[in-house]
Amino acid sequence: MTHFADRLADAIRAKGNAVCAGLDPRWELLPAEIRARHGADTLEAAAAAVEEFCGRFLDVVAPLVPVVKPQAAFFEACGPAGMAALQRLLRQARDRKLVTILDGKRNDIASTAAAYADAAFGGVVIDRRVFPVWEADALTVNPYLGRDAVEPFLQSARKAGAGVFVLVRTSNAGAGQFQDLLVPAQDGGAPRPLYQHVGDAVAAWSRENLGRCGFGDVGAVVGVTYPAELAELRRTLPEVVFLVPGFGTQGGTAADVLPAFRGDGLGAVVNSSRGLMFPSRAGDEPWERSVERAAKETIAAIAGKS
Repeated sequence: MTHFADRLADAIRAKGNAVCAGLDPRWELLPAEIRARHGADTLEAAAAAVEEFCGRFLDVVAPLVPVVKPQAAFFEACGPAGMAALQRLLRQARDRKLVTILDGKRNDIASTAAAYADAAFGGVVIDRRVFPVWEADALTVNPYLGRDAVEPFLQSARKAGAGVFVLVRTSNAGAGQFQDLLVPAQDGGAPRPLYQHVGDAVAAWSRENLGRCGFGDVGAVVGVTYPAELAELRRTLPEVVFLVPGFGTQGGTAADVLPAFRGDGLGAVVNSSRGLMFPSRAGDEPWERSVERAAKETIAAIAGKS
């Protein structure tokens, strides 16, 4: 299979932009006509409404953007039916030639990590048969447990030609509580913020498997809400693809996100979730038209054309 970073680069070039459409389906924000049609008497009904909305959303954005990132939590909140809907939506996204990033921020140790990883990528082996589960192109991973806990994700991803995005500098307001803590270097060097140490590890893991495009299959989640840190990490992690949350609704601007990219426009995907799924509507504008308009405006803004 094609290397993950090359597949991602090809998708970005084909669409002419690096926008990632996040799937964060919140019941209270779904269009009224969808909520009314399915009702909210059961979790199964809510899951059906979420699936219809997300499926129609994918139909709108698939011709425009290269990447989609479903947030597993919103589907899990609808129970087993929600998880089944997530599985079908991931398949729909793949059928539409979208690169899929499953946002689950997984991690654990040993066989538990391996089970998470196999479900995300190549499938689970039961009695010598492989059963696909999510078949995502990439998965978000929490590095807090260290390399031995990340290793099963790397192995499973590489076997499937997939990628891993490791949390490095997140976009939330409280990120600095731990990520900014000064930590001495193991070689006795001067203390540096924890997120920089994590970035160093991600850079090393990424260099283990580089694609034609010069990027590895281990990426970094780096929020645009901390633009100085984003620019600094781009300089120190030249072979790492960034997944950049925080654009739009969380306050990140096109100017803030620009340093995430390499000179040729590669090296980052910029996520927008609520800003694309639930944009403000002009008058009686149908919601699908609002989504299309928001997607085109986001693409133009990041390209510096608005």
